[in-house]
Order: sequence, then C-alpha cells, then structure tokens
Amino acid sequence: MLQVNNLNKSYGQQVIFDNVSFTLGSGERLGLAGRNGHGKTTLLRMILGQEHPDSGTINIPNHYILGHLSQHIRFTENSVLREACLSLPRTEDGRDETYRAETILMGLGFSIEDFSQDPMELSGGFQVRLNLAKVLVSDPNLLLLDEPTNYLDIVSMRWLGRFLRTWKKELIIITHDRVFMDSVTTHTMIIHRCGVRKEPGPTEKIYSRLLQEEEIYEQTRINDDKKRKEVEQFINRFRAKATKAKAVQSRIKALQKTDRLEKLAAAKDLEFTFNSAPFTGKQLMEVKDLSFGFDPETTLLIKDLSFYVGKNDRIAIIGKNGKGKTTLLSLLAGELSPTGGNLHLHRDLKLAYFGQTNIDRLNPEKTVEEEIMDVHPIHSRGKARAICDAMMFPGDQALKKVSVLSGGERSRVLLGKLLVSPTNMLLLDEPTNHLDMESTESLVEAIDEFSGALMIVTHSEMILHTLATRLIVFNDRKVTL
Repeated sequence: MLQVNNLNKSYGQQVIFDNVSFTLGSGERLGLAGRNGHGKTTLLRMILGQEHPDSGTINIPNHYILGHLSQHIRFTENSVLREACLSLPRTEDGRDETYRAETILMGLGFSIEDFSQDPMELSGGFQVRLNLAKVLVSDPNLLLLDEPTNYLDIVSMRWLGRFLRTWKKELIIITHDRVFMDSVTTHTMIIHRCGVRKEPGPTEKIYSRLLQEEEIYEQTRINDDKKRKEVEQFINRFRAKATKAKAVQSRIKALQKTDRLEKLAAAKDLEFTFNSAPFTGKQLMEVKDLSFGFDPETTLLIKDLSFYVGKNDRIAIIGKNGKGKTTLLSLLAGELSPTGGNLHLHRDLKLAYFGQTNIDRLNPEKTVEEEIMDVHPIHSRGKARAICDAMMFPGDQALKKVSVLSGGERSRVLLGKLLVSPTNMLLLDEPTNHLDMESTESLVEAIDEFSGALMIVTHSEMILHTLATRLIVFNDRKVTL
C-alpha cells in the first residue's frame, strides 16, 4: 500500500502539484491520466525517489519492492534469457524458475532463437521490451509502468493486457491508449488543475464526472456574478440615502463574507486540420512486386508485394515488430530504395511522412518555432506561430528549445511540421506513441476529416476500428493485403 500526503511540487513558477493526497490500496491497479506536462511521469519519479517533492510525504511500507520500466538501456549479460533471469526473485528452496522468464519473453514477442542473442544487438524497441520483461519477471509489490505499449505490436499488447489483468499486487500505469488502460485497471486517477481525483472504474466515468462538475461550477459562478452585480448596483444607487443605510450596510457585509468564484482556466486542446492538397485522379500510388532486404544474403523482409493507394484510402499496416512495417513506410517515403519491384507515383502526389525515428532528427538546439519554419523558410513567422499555437505551444512556449521538450511535446512538433505544406497522402508510423489521450483523440479526428489518403502503422485497436478500411498484414514472413 502507498500513501501520499499533502504533496507539493513546482518547477520555477509552474505549479505541478498543490497539496495532493491519495492512497493506493492493496491489489489496486491504477490508471494515471492527465495531459502531457501535467506531472504523470514526475509523480512516478517521486515515488521511485528519483525526484523529491517540495513538501509533503510519500509513505512506502518497509520491504515493499518497487518495479519500474526503465527507458535507460544497460545490460550486463551476453544473452537475452540470462539478462531477463537476473531479475528473478530468489526462491527459498533454490528451485530454477527460468521458465517464468521464458514465458514473459515469449509473450512480449521474443522467439526461442532470440533467447541466445546478445541484448546489445537488439533493436531499440526490443531492448525496451527486454527491460519490460525484466520488471515483470521481478514480481514487485508495486509495478510502475510509463507507456509500456509504445514498442509493442498488437499481439504483444494483448498478451501484456492479459498479464496485467491477473496481477494480484499493486499497479500504476501511464498510457495514451485509453482502451488498454481501461482493460487492465481497477481505478483511475486524473491529474487536473494541480490536484488529483481518484475513483474506481474506467477513464470515461471520471472524465464525465469531472466535466459535469466543472459545468455546474461555471454556471454557479455566472449566477453568483450576476447576483453580485445586482447587489453592487443597489449599493451604488442607495449609498447616499439615509433611509436605505441599514439595507446598504447589510449588503456590503454580505458581499464581504461571500468568496468570489474564480473563472476556471480553459484547458488547451490540440486543435488542427491537415493542409489538404487537391487531387483529381483515382490512384495516388501503385506498388508492383516490391521487395526489400537489408542484407542480400538473408531472407527478404518484403517480397513481391503489390497494392495500390486510392485517393481516399485508409490503409493500416499491422503485424509483429521487426517484420517490416516501418521499412515499408520508409520505402514509400523514398528514404530506402527497393531491391526489386517498382513504385509508380502520380505526378500530383504530395506526401507527408511521420516516422518513428524522426523525433531524433529534431535539432535539440533549435526552438519549436525554428523547427516549424525550417520546413518552409519562406513562410512568415506569423504562420509558424499559428501552427505552434495549434500544437499547444502558445506565445513564448514556441521559443522553448527542443532539448527541454518531453516525448509528447516533440511528437507535437513533428505533427506541426506536417501542417506546413499541402499534402494528399499521409504516411504515419506510430504517431500516438508519446501523445496523451486528449491529443491522440484530436489526431484521430484530424485524420478522419482529412480528404486525402492515409497509410498508418499503429498498435492501437481504437485507431484501427475508427479509421482503417484496408489492412496490410505482416505475418509469418509473408505480407498480405
């Protein structure tokens, strides 16, 4: 059990937590929700002791073990299985529980052949998966997971969901995937206006109640302001009349005793539309017998793939990680050259590409505004600022350097860069990985309203159900449409 009492935390003038208290009960699985930058990761870091509150206490019982998904890559063993087994708790009778590590590794998408591979030779995504396997194997009292699904494919996500639903101890999870969060948690806690609100049940329940309460508060504030103005008018009108002196004084005292309700600051939402380029043809792109492999001596990742992209198509690319989904988008975007086959692009095709690794291409020394203007330098600073504002970087926030931005903020910068030039085909590779729930839903709405074509790699079943009309499936070394 975890107890947080009167917690306060600020960064300079920015207040993150104001006198926050809550308890995590025995066996509770808590979904931690809130917007990017509102303190979700900060709270986890304070629980872990990696950051300290300005005041208040976080009480953790003695011998209560915390396990968290680390984004820092540090391995000491020469094989995946040995590295995972490092986290196995010691048993009193000394029995071998290697099978537990093997089960979790296979659930997260590792094959038996992968067990003997050097962890440092894994892709970045599988190294994060190995870190996730290690924390699950360790069987802690409290499991702290910050965006654990970011590098998982749909199959591994479903396995992780089943695993967490059977977790008997405590869990705190942060994820942008509302459906996944609701499927594995018993309680939801939202960070809102520097405080927290915790309730049993899914995210929709707590968001609906919070919205209803704020609507009632705002209506009460409006009514109180109206009554206050009427009283002030009475006071000003009859202040000088002796016969009304008692009534005037009574109203003045009543006003002094009544606290004025402050207007709630409006919550900033991600609001934008993609800049659609006109297209009068039927097909934007035709792919014929496309093949590709990084090493000509090994099995091709993609072999003899053929399909077309119509001007309004919504194509989702799904399958296990490492099978070629990102590679296919890189081929279509012209960042890789095929080893066989042809790409026929319509002369009026205008591509916009959001790649997983494009976040790393942002210049850490440049500001948000400069990154937006780099895409199209002839655009005015005013237009760049308008895009920054749409991406939730209003005013001086557009002058923040990339180096100080969170993962979610960097993703919004990349989305902003896509808005600069007109496009009629979007190529999006896991665009929601670092976005909060509200921003993810805004992105889905913008894609739904976009008049061009879409090809998207995603592990989100919500996005698949909402947007996809065709699928390209990577499975068992084959690609099918």
